[in-house]
Amino acid sequence: MPKNKTIKTDLLIIGGGIAGLRAAIEASKHCKVLLITKGKAGESATEKAQGGIAAAIDKIQDSTEFHFQDTIKAGAGLCDKKAVEILVNEGVSRVIELIKMGARFDRAETEGGTGYSLAIEGAHKRRRILHAGDETGAEIERTLGSKIISDGLVKISPYTIGIDLIIKDGKCIGATAIDTYNHLTLNILAKATIIATGGICQTYLYTTNPGVATGDGVAMAWRAGAEVQDMEFIQFHPTSLVAFKELEDIIALPRFLISEAVRGEGAKLINVKGERFMPSYHKQKELAPRDIVSRAIVNEMKKTKSKHVWLSLSGLGAEKIKKRFPMIYKTCLERGLDITKENIPVAPAAHYFMGGIKTTIEGETNLPGLYAAGESVSLGVHGANRLASNSLLDGLVFGTRAAKTALKYLKEVKQLPKTIKTKAGKPCSLNKEKLESIRMTIRNIMWKGAGILRNGKGLKTASQKLKDINQKLDYQPKNLEEVEVKNLGTVAGLILKSAIDRKESRGAHFRTDYPQTDNQNWKKHLIYSTKDKA
Repeated sequence: MPKNKTIKTDLLIIGGGIAGLRAAIEASKHCKVLLITKGKAGESATEKAQGGIAAAIDKIQDSTEFHFQDTIKAGAGLCDKKAVEILVNEGVSRVIELIKMGARFDRAETEGGTGYSLAIEGAHKRRRILHAGDETGAEIERTLGSKIISDGLVKISPYTIGIDLIIKDGKCIGATAIDTYNHLTLNILAKATIIATGGICQTYLYTTNPGVATGDGVAMAWRAGAEVQDMEFIQFHPTSLVAFKELEDIIALPRFLISEAVRGEGAKLINVKGERFMPSYHKQKELAPRDIVSRAIVNEMKKTKSKHVWLSLSGLGAEKIKKRFPMIYKTCLERGLDITKENIPVAPAAHYFMGGIKTTIEGETNLPGLYAAGESVSLGVHGANRLASNSLLDGLVFGTRAAKTALKYLKEVKQLPKTIKTKAGKPCSLNKEKLESIRMTIRNIMWKGAGILRNGKGLKTASQKLKDINQKLDYQPKNLEEVEVKNLGTVAGLILKSAIDRKESRGAHFRTDYPQTDNQNWKKHLIYSTKDKA
């Protein structure tokens, strides 16, 4: 059993991706900051992001208004216009700050005179996506991490996973956590707390997300009484690399993402019969919004009774492929596939979460002292379907905002309690093998019952199975596996509840029994709190 330790800080940040790191940089100039991350420093979905970061830095060919329009259109009627205005306008400044911190984006001479190579991806009308080869997220993570190290103001605790938020008199005053490296149970008392734990897509069997994306922050916030919103909206990326080795699918390793930027440079989707199909589905063809491309691929797979379609790069040329997409080229080559000569087998996989903890545009939740930013948040900036390459921008912009708001709040907090009593709770009776079996069962249930194409019968069947599982997960976790499996069950239940309730199709939520968009009854956000049973 881990030993107990109490830690005090001004600001606790849970999560070490782009939103958490940017919040830490902003806040550490003014207060004491502790950032905890459950993996090693830098291990997050940010690190895996390939395509780029969207910002209208080209004032000749592009504008923030064009970026605004594209984002609103992709969001299928559920974007908050004020949030999108903030994203596209403040986003330009945040990206310029990132460049000044040392971010090395690809350079090129352009008509707009920016000096940067700007890519185009699905549902964008202009080239506005800055990139660092096909490893943009890793470059941004490196830049922010280097800034934190050089400033020397943020204390980082890696291999530390949050368990639950600490609530006293209706206010959040920190969180309990497990330091898995030093085998300590931590009571972290903080004047303000920011959740920036990223996504939830490990709830699905096939996902591009790293293993850390188990929805921990959303589950913690929910249990503490925070409202959640838009839980039904899961974005499935159209082009993940289908495993060559059957074992990879059996154990459900994260699928390698084939960036949308590849299609932006001219790659074509063809079915196993060799037929190009996207022109018959949407006028933007391969660059249609992700939900449309994913459904088209699933439809073609069903028609041809295959497990994938092909992504053809034949029109790009070997030199361009190797220069523009070196990591994709290398990774595929390591798996025996030369993409300069062969097509890539691809299929959709769970990729991004548009739902999450409900916040204001300032990062506030309904719990005083608790703030949130990044993929764990739903504030209407992405609506029902996120525009490609807006996620990294979201983390930068709203991570900064959440930090500024938290700073104002914590200045008013006079003092923290010296100690805090936490409930012991019922211990987990499941061994590691049983927990792993439950984890895989949840992921299978969600893939089959709440995937790209949904219907009421499948959703309700999945929901009943999840309720039975969640009864077994009513315990106080004491290690990483127990925390993650409990959180996966919590988040999966919320996704299913929201998907059952929304009786229409909109954006990434498509129901075959309600295939039409119903603006009269359903152009609204579905919001839940713990008074609603998931």
